[in-house]
Amino acid sequence: MSGGDQRDTEDRWLTTGEMARLSQTTLRTVRFYESEGLISSRVRADGTHRKFPHAELGKLQLISDLRDAGLSLQEIKDLIALKAGCPTAARAAGDMSANLCARAEELERRIATLQRVRSELGSFLQMLQICKTCTHPTFPQSCGSCEVTAQPGCERATHLLWKN
Repeated sequence: MSGGDQRDTEDRWLTTGEMARLSQTTLRTVRFYESEGLISSRVRADGTHRKFPHAELGKLQLISDLRDAGLSLQEIKDLIALKAGCPTAARAAGDMSANLCARAEELERRIATLQRVRSELGSFLQMLQICKTCTHPTFPQSCGSCEVTAQPGCERATHLLWKN
């Protein structure tokens, strides 16, 4: 391989900063996941700067997404290690399928909850637009009996955040 070919290969590698920026994480996150063995740098220019192949960016992005979806670091490590701990491909595929199906069901429950909360908070925000103009002399005591606070779709938020 000529020197030019080596440089071309290295130019396609990503620095820690590029990994952080492209994955929308932080330098600290990239370094932490590397120290945990979840991603690997392969080249260190001048013995100090980490360089990552593009495939590691995809891994970092998925790990970040799984964390955002609520999986713990240990759960992610367990998923990554699952295949290696199985004696056959059939067992590995079955175990991975069962695990991912359970995760997908949990995500569906979370999505439904998030959609419900988003809808309720949206209704509550609409009510608050009206409340911004309130000039009632006994505010906030009058909120409990105000017809504006009877807006449908935000009863729980109104009771917890506005009428108490």
